[in-house]
Amino acid sequence: MIYFTADQHFGHANIIKHSNRPFANADEMDAALINNWNATVTPEDDVYILGDLTLRPAAEAHRYLIRLNGKKYLIRGNHDKFAQNAGFDRYMSDLEWIKDYEMLEVDGRCFVLFHYPILEWANYYRGSIHLYGHVHNNGLKHPDYGEKLNLLGPRAINVGVDVNDFYPVSINAILQKVNGKAK
Repeated sequence: MIYFTADQHFGHANIIKHSNRPFANADEMDAALINNWNATVTPEDDVYILGDLTLRPAAEAHRYLIRLNGKKYLIRGNHDKFAQNAGFDRYMSDLEWIKDYEMLEVDGRCFVLFHYPILEWANYYRGSIHLYGHVHNNGLKHPDYGEKLNLLGPRAINVGVDVNDFYPVSINAILQKVNGKAK
């Protein structure tokens, strides 16, 4: 199976207040995110992380990554400093690759993976799907974000944990949503 996710912010206590997450502290949040991930993803699955895995340094990012099931691919977010630092080189085996942007083709369908929501993306007029994170749940409560995100249309999907019950999202769920079969 292929999964997508974003914005875990492992070890980041302030994100609890910022995104109104239902956790008492960062340790509780981290445990829930890891449990949800591993209850969903098997070691053989592919997981595309669309940024903001953690603000923590390379060694701490490694300690999170080795606890998570699946083959992991990272689309760099604005908080993934660990993935830009030379200190992470020794942990590169934790990830299949690190990129800023990716076009993934699955069964003839193009998926554009980027941390940020974008108005128009590659193959937009050919039915491609844009997956993003970054905005957390702000699109649900912030009038500017909500209005802007509505412009993206039904083929732009926020895969961030804040709007997906703190779980990774399967490619099947994405396709159902895009095809109008899911809420």
